Amino acid sequence: MDENINPMKQIKIEKVTVNMGVGQSGDEMKRAQKIMEKITGTKAVQTKCKVKQPKWEIRPGLPIGLKTTLRGQDAKDLLKRTLEAKDNTLLKKNFDLQGNFAFGIHEYIDIPGIKYDPTLGIRGLDVVITLTKPGYRVKKRKIRKKSVGKKHMIRKEDAIAFVKDQFGVVVE
Repeated sequence: MDENINPMKQIKIEKVTVNMGVGQSGDEMKRAQKIMEKITGTKAVQTKCKVKQPKWEIRPGLPIGLKTTLRGQDAKDLLKRTLEAKDNTLLKKNFDLQGNFAFGIHEYIDIPGIKYDPTLGIRGLDVVITLTKPGYRVKKRKIRKKSVGKKHMIRKEDAIAFVKDQFGVVVE
């Protein structure tokens, strides 16, 4: 670590969230849950529908997807593996203005170390990465919440530089 860099300006990964849309409950949901546990090593939580969509035969309260959140070293390890599935290449449009980024993986078997199981089938998933800096707690704390100053916010360019430096990703 360089001594000239302000420690409050250093970007780090807050969390990695993995989402998988299933669209229906029952056996499909159970198979998707096994895939998520195989990929992340943690138990997935079901996401429920909030609006009625008669065309898709879903109603409020019906489980339609799965998600899990990883933090710390587990998050970094999963991020490295999922970036390898994308050939360490991301697009500029994968980054938002607050410096967070997301990408999708079409088939879970693209992730290194994961083998195809014919009983589970093929499913895709989304990986969402939330970045943070020390001092971001002021916007989440319970007492005396404040907004983070403009100079301390993570910009799109900062996030791209962080990913290039930390993970060797090519951003097109």
